[in-house]
This record gives sequence, C-alpha cells and structure tokens, in this order.
Amino acid sequence: MDDCLFCKIVSGKIPSDRVFEDEEVYAFRDINPQAPTHVLIIPKRHIPSAAALTGDDAAVCGRLVVVAARIAQECGMADRGFRLVLNSGEDGGQSVGHLHLHLLGGRKLGWPPG
Repeated sequence: MDDCLFCKIVSGKIPSDRVFEDEEVYAFRDINPQAPTHVLIIPKRHIPSAAALTGDDAAVCGRLVVVAARIAQECGMADRGFRLVLNSGEDGGQSVGHLHLHLLGGRKLGWPPG
C-alpha cells in the first residue's frame, strides 16, 4: 500500500534499524522504545490488523512468533523472559494500520500492561 508507513519501511522508502528479514517477515527496532529491547515484527505483505486475518494468514502469523522467539534468543532475553504484544484497532492501541507484533524485553515488565 502506497500510504502505509510499514510498507514504505519494507520497500526501503523509509529507513529503519533492521534486525531480521526473510521472504515473508521484516523486523526492526521501534523508534519509540518502551523497553531496552523493543522490536517490531511485521509481515511484508500488507495486512491491516489482527481483525483482518483469515485462515490463509495462519502461516505468516506463526512465522511472526517464530521470528520473535529467534530475536529474543539472539538478544539474550529468552531465559529471563520477554513479552509479545499484538494490538488491533484504535481501542486496542494499534497506531499503524499494518499488522505488527511488538517484542519487548530487557527489563522486568509490569502487569497489567496499560
């Protein structure tokens, strides 16, 4: 999508601090981190939100989580713990209209979140 911030990041039109990339997934550091490690993991294909997911999206959703676990391991957070957050819609806190998974860690995270 031409007007989507994350699509522009995937295409290289907007620079990012890339952490991981393969044929389906792109991961980059959040520009407004909420923890010492805050990485956004997104599908390269535009999906507006979790509410727009269909059964055809199951594989890419699983891939997002697998990539998050890999990044957590590489960042040394796997043993102590980390949080995955997927916001959907305005009331859910989604600020960019492209499905994205937040990987947060590197400190003790409180509960409830928000």
